[in-house]
Amino acid sequence: MGKPDRGAEGPDRPQAEAEPHAAGTGGQADRLKDMQAKLQDTLRHHPVVLEQEAKRAADRQLRIADWITRFAGSMNFVYLHIALFTVWMLFIESKPWPTLTLAVSLEAIFLSTFVMIGQNRQADFQQAKADHDFTEQELELKTNTQLTREIDRLTIELHNRLVGKPAR
Repeated sequence: MGKPDRGAEGPDRPQAEAEPHAAGTGGQADRLKDMQAKLQDTLRHHPVVLEQEAKRAADRQLRIADWITRFAGSMNFVYLHIALFTVWMLFIESKPWPTLTLAVSLEAIFLSTFVMIGQNRQADFQQAKADHDFTEQELELKTNTQLTREIDRLTIELHNRLVGKPAR
């Protein structure tokens, strides 16, 4: 998930204003801007996203699994394997196929495990997000229903006061 462009201007980001650069206040102004940008980034994320990021940051195994999954899904991973397999076939073994096949098979087993771990975590995240959204939508529906009933009651009361007879 990409982070929003901090330099972007839009309806939720006011246009940058020119600041006076007095001696000694430049560093403080920059720190304030950084804090505001971090706050804006934090406020833009779904609560479940923030919770999951905190959970991943707290668990060393999840950080390692994230790093491996990220690396295994990159072109650097492909380039590294091309180089390793070439060196193996040309310089390490004269008949590399049995050993190389074993090594690649073991690597495939571990990588598929990391893929499944990532899929399970993604499914857990989606479920937590769906549960949170459902709860929020139910609360909003109840609030809107209460407001609609109150508006109806007040409309009837206002009608009765203005007209002097019951509307229904």
